Amino acid sequence: MINIDKYEVVIGLEVHAQLLTDTKIFCGDSTIYGAAPNSQVSPVSLGHPGTLPVMNETAVNYAVKLGLALHCSIAKHNYFARKNYFYPDLPKGYQVTQHTSPICKGGYITIFCNGNEKNVRLNRIHLEEDAGKSIHDIDADYTCIDLNRAGVPLLEIVSEPDLHSAEEAYAYLVELRKMVRWLNVCDGNMEEGSMRCDANVSIRIKGDPLLGTRVEVKNLNSIRNVKRAIEIESNRLIGLLENNEQILQETRSFDADTNTSFSLRSKEEADDYRYFPEPDLPPLLISEEYIRDISASLPFLPGQLKIKYKSEYLLSEYDISVLISDKETADFYEALILFTENYKAAANWLLGPVKFYCKENNIPIQNFPVEPSRLANLIELAEKGKVNFNNASTKILQGLIANRDKNAIEIATDLNLIQETDDTAVEMWVDEAVAAMPEKVQEYRNGKKGLQGLFAGEVKKLSKGKADMQLVNKLLLKKLNN
Repeated sequence: MINIDKYEVVIGLEVHAQLLTDTKIFCGDSTIYGAAPNSQVSPVSLGHPGTLPVMNETAVNYAVKLGLALHCSIAKHNYFARKNYFYPDLPKGYQVTQHTSPICKGGYITIFCNGNEKNVRLNRIHLEEDAGKSIHDIDADYTCIDLNRAGVPLLEIVSEPDLHSAEEAYAYLVELRKMVRWLNVCDGNMEEGSMRCDANVSIRIKGDPLLGTRVEVKNLNSIRNVKRAIEIESNRLIGLLENNEQILQETRSFDADTNTSFSLRSKEEADDYRYFPEPDLPPLLISEEYIRDISASLPFLPGQLKIKYKSEYLLSEYDISVLISDKETADFYEALILFTENYKAAANWLLGPVKFYCKENNIPIQNFPVEPSRLANLIELAEKGKVNFNNASTKILQGLIANRDKNAIEIATDLNLIQETDDTAVEMWVDEAVAAMPEKVQEYRNGKKGLQGLFAGEVKKLSKGKADMQLVNKLLLKKLNN
């Protein structure tokens, strides 16, 4: 029987993030996804002789922005290299990339996995151009080539081998995707190929400081598939060691349909690519002032908001995790609390009725039809007991959506939903409810305390929902227990 517990999995991830620039990294071709094949190309992206690349400044800006957010040091002197290899969808026969001078060095990503917090170190983030796309399922006899993607700007984000489980790799990718979306440098859509991941996996005996022979698993098109592929590959490598078989350094692909991996080729080393400096691009020089300006433009990051929401607003870990799960939700919450200091209630409304409405209507939260100021007024009404939560989150909220020129108090008044908080009026309804059910009063006094809800419901019916239920329950307890 295989003893899995004596082994440690060691994982490093290489993530390619396609940058949200309007044009390609070295020319003016459009980068819009979904265009007709080979309709977004030019002599530069097709690799025609005599064409010269020109650097896309927005791509540099995005690289520095992500690097600063991930605690990297920014290289002020950068140059590009040619990485030589043949592939049908690589028109020039080489890829222009950064080799020995990545624009971002070091840094880390904080992950949360199985209740633990951990900093996963980064080795580098570098700029490069994408290749085209080979399509194998259009023609039975030929592979088709679409070069629309050739030359699209990429950031390759390379982690150190700090991950030790498929769950940690999953958490890492979730955090990285959140960050690139937060900064709006990449849409993080793995299904469309705008974020792609290769996993380097190796196995060693626990406590052994040396890394084992690594295997690279490619073609991983979802975070879930990255997790599954690592689990499958880890078990395969452990099985090889247990059977005294050799682990080959190779590149493998993962088949999500069969839940298996298969060999593609032996793994290339850096020498195989014959790197040399790109002669057609001058060195890229980044000033300290440029870095300072980008740093000053960064939005509040998830980690900063987490500290703020926990220390200043006293929100729960769950509330915080959902509020900072994406920037649009965090932005909506930030806008909402400009108009109310009921921070917990604002979070409850955002994660409850607002999210429910957006999900039911298939709209992003930034398109929620009630602006934060009017929603805050409704929250204040409910928190002060002027309307009950059920009415507020259904009838009044629907009224705000349908009548954009009215505020919450106007709609509550129109619908006759303002709660009666006058002690005399509420006490009259309570007395009437208690008097109508003398036998239930006796049962309550004999120990059936759950009957209080029956009396409360009767008061709600008598008052047509206008009684302040907090006051109702207070008066019921007083009368039923006397």
